[in-house]
Amino acid sequence: MKNIIVIGGGASGMMAAIAASANGAKVTIIEQNAFPGKKILSTGNGRCNYTNFVQTPSCYRSDDPQFPWQVIRQFDEQKTVGFLRDLGICPKERNGYLYPNSDQAQAVADALVMECERLSIRIRCNTTCQEIIPHKHGFRVRTETAEPEEKRGTKDKSDRKKTKKNPPVSIKTTQNTWTCDAVILAAGSKASNISGSDGSGYDLAKSLGHSIIPVLPALVQLHCAESFYKEIAGIRVQGRVTLYVGEQKLAEDTGEIQLTNYGISGIPVFQVSRFAAKALYEKKPVKAVLNFMPDISENTCFAFLKERISTRPEKTLNTFLVGLFPNKLGDLLLHLSRLDLTDAVRCLSDEDIWKLVHLIQHFETTITKTNAYEQAQICRGGVDTREVDPETMESRYVPGIYFAGELLDVDGICGGYNLQWAWSSGYVAGKSAGSPEKENKKIRCLESIS
Repeated sequence: MKNIIVIGGGASGMMAAIAASANGAKVTIIEQNAFPGKKILSTGNGRCNYTNFVQTPSCYRSDDPQFPWQVIRQFDEQKTVGFLRDLGICPKERNGYLYPNSDQAQAVADALVMECERLSIRIRCNTTCQEIIPHKHGFRVRTETAEPEEKRGTKDKSDRKKTKKNPPVSIKTTQNTWTCDAVILAAGSKASNISGSDGSGYDLAKSLGHSIIPVLPALVQLHCAESFYKEIAGIRVQGRVTLYVGEQKLAEDTGEIQLTNYGISGIPVFQVSRFAAKALYEKKPVKAVLNFMPDISENTCFAFLKERISTRPEKTLNTFLVGLFPNKLGDLLLHLSRLDLTDAVRCLSDEDIWKLVHLIQHFETTITKTNAYEQAQICRGGVDTREVDPETMESRYVPGIYFAGELLDVDGICGGYNLQWAWSSGYVAGKSAGSPEKENKKIRCLESIS
């Protein structure tokens, strides 16, 4: 029986552990948090959008663009739905998005933990991996466990009462060294404000000889240079976001744009944010162009405004956009047009109308930075996937080391794709690591890494 250690007890880590155990391996999960699956609880606004029936290679991003799909196709959305259904999670579909019927992310986390218990997978919580040491017959894994210890004894009776209600604690740390045949690194990324999302897995990967693609926030809000955002904070409007470096278009997406006191947010902003993060990291100028009427052409927009003028020609310009856009946004567009707001709209020339069309459909804003890792849903970058076999998730450098989940340079768009990546990569890594010993590939020997 193979002995496997999984570093990380999130979605990909528990999936890897379950797949390895189901393949006959003895598995231990090392988890930094007080309980496994903590980050799952925040997915889908607490409802856990665990996959999506719309699946294409473009839903997954990487510097090695072919890699994600080679993994996804081995354990796709249908297999994910079937797997979770077997664990008791009945699916609820909304336009291709899959949720547990209970609409509770806790249910998914609980189902995974119960399956780990059923398979006798050992889970060591409050435990960090300090070092992974390859040796001739496998690996030694050094860990540190932090356990709260209730203090004994108090000075007086009143202190004893306080102690009983809120006992003071100290932290006891214990060092352990584990031996195993294989290690699955599923330690997550630096994204989110969940305790333990510290990127420590990157250091472990580097210590084993792997390269790290620069890790940056993704699916995150963007800060803008203009000062007027404080005046329009809180507005939500349907539109298109197109991202540029100079005149080169990087990405675009359509949906509800949220205007904040520092810049722009919302799903379409999240979808393009990983490209902004990379360009900003490379010190390139980044701008976003917002289109507040993306469903019509410029000519149609011009004709629409002309008709609006002819319907109520006596209106003054300062009321012209009332009912078309939220008032604060309409006021901003008119202010930026630098037209006389006291004029009747019948006085607008075609040139003036085209000026408004341009502001409505080509609203430029300068991107200065992303929000921090704590606000990001995911990271772009991570372990270079060119150093990992997509058919097995095994390291091309160190036989017996496998990778899964956010630690790798793969990030999905919004809509359940990052969890699908966790299920797919975790399953492939766990199944491969748990399979009977096979002939080693002719790759860099362990001694050159240790």
